[in-house]
Amino acid sequence: MSAALKIILGVTGSIAAHKAADLASLLTKTKCDVRVVMTADAQRFIAPLPFKTLTRNPVVTDLYDEDEGWKPTHIELADAADLLLIAPATANVIAKMANGLADDALTCIALALNPKAKILVAPAMNGKMWQHAATQANVATLKKRGVKFIGPDEGLLSCGYEGIGRLWPVGKIAACALKLLR
Repeated sequence: MSAALKIILGVTGSIAAHKAADLASLLTKTKCDVRVVMTADAQRFIAPLPFKTLTRNPVVTDLYDEDEGWKPTHIELADAADLLLIAPATANVIAKMANGLADDALTCIALALNPKAKILVAPAMNGKMWQHAATQANVATLKKRGVKFIGPDEGLLSCGYEGIGRLWPVGKIAACALKLLR
């Protein structure tokens, strides 16, 4: 095993999912061991291949994706992680995490994560979704559990609205992730 910091990059179903490829590249260039876990919805926005190429690691796209060996991949990743970074994070995944739902590889990893690992969430969604009382309650719940949040940013959203909801700039997400780990 190398001494590289182990980051699980969770990518969810947001139009900002394509920006996660740049994030994976930045983190890999800093000598982190990046393993990407994509939700089914994320795969509607970007394919796994760019992540596999940029990180030089297989991409987990299904709860039942298995590497060689006897241990389930999601448990192996959860055990080894130094950081779970979810970028972009949808309201759906934030709600699942806050309520302990684990119906895909990413949310199973979040629930099984080793207690020493840190969690950083970078939301990206429509501004009304971000500001909704349910989302804010879920964020507050996760913050009470020690989950760190970065963003969302303000600007023109892909839905055509102007306001809060954009993914924080990937360079700043990477810097925040590395600061949490050092």
